[in-house]
Amino acid sequence: MDAVILAGKVPSQDDPLYLYTQGQAKAMIDIAGKPMIQWVLDALGNADDIGYVLIIGLNPDCDLTCNKSMHFIPDQGDLLQNAKAGLQHTLTRNSDPQHVLFTSSDIPTITSEMVNWRVEETRKQEQDIHFTVVERHTMETRFPDANRSYVKLKDYEFCGGDLHFIRPALVEEDEIWRRLIAARKNPLKQASLLGFDLLLLLLLGRMTLKDAERRVCERLGVSGQACISPYAELAMDVDKPHQVEIVRQELSKKRIPTV
Repeated sequence: MDAVILAGKVPSQDDPLYLYTQGQAKAMIDIAGKPMIQWVLDALGNADDIGYVLIIGLNPDCDLTCNKSMHFIPDQGDLLQNAKAGLQHTLTRNSDPQHVLFTSSDIPTITSEMVNWRVEETRKQEQDIHFTVVERHTMETRFPDANRSYVKLKDYEFCGGDLHFIRPALVEEDEIWRRLIAARKNPLKQASLLGFDLLLLLLLGRMTLKDAERRVCERLGVSGQACISPYAELAMDVDKPHQVEIVRQELSKKRIPTV
């Protein structure tokens, strides 16, 4: 399976992470002696079913390593265009891939065992999109100071993870991409993709996770499934300075002492 790492974000001067990046890519923030993305590459490189890694948004001379074949392409401008480019790249390599794994570069506490588990869960159900969520209790037990935002449904309260799977054939579904791209900077259009009735039910907490999953997929014309992860690490993304310090402290325990 191919894996795509989205690594194009460069924090602006008004972003709290600019102090750590100074105009460089967020993916290269030092975390316990390694660029943040290197921890993600180590997890993917040691995962059983990952054979190839595509990095979108960094240059090949950034001194990264991976146990699997690695390729770089430039940032395409925004998240949706990067995702589409990742799918198209996979199709040029493989005429009939089942899924592509997408991850961000800012979840450095993941491990290869977690990646293996998530791949196996995806293979149990043949859906167009498999996305990851983490329950609030799981997240706050593992990382009590992470201060994540949560969505409250009738049966779950969760935050979004950063490890997802997409069937590459979706790149040919022009109408889906047209609607998503048109809506990406317009809140009203974003809402219209889901429908105001669905948003109201979400806001009132009257919808279950399965209800939300089914209705969103119906609106977009795809099949999909939410996977509840027992691993909080899949949602421990680094967006704020205190989260940088959390993962630095966590991963400093994994460094091999020098003699």
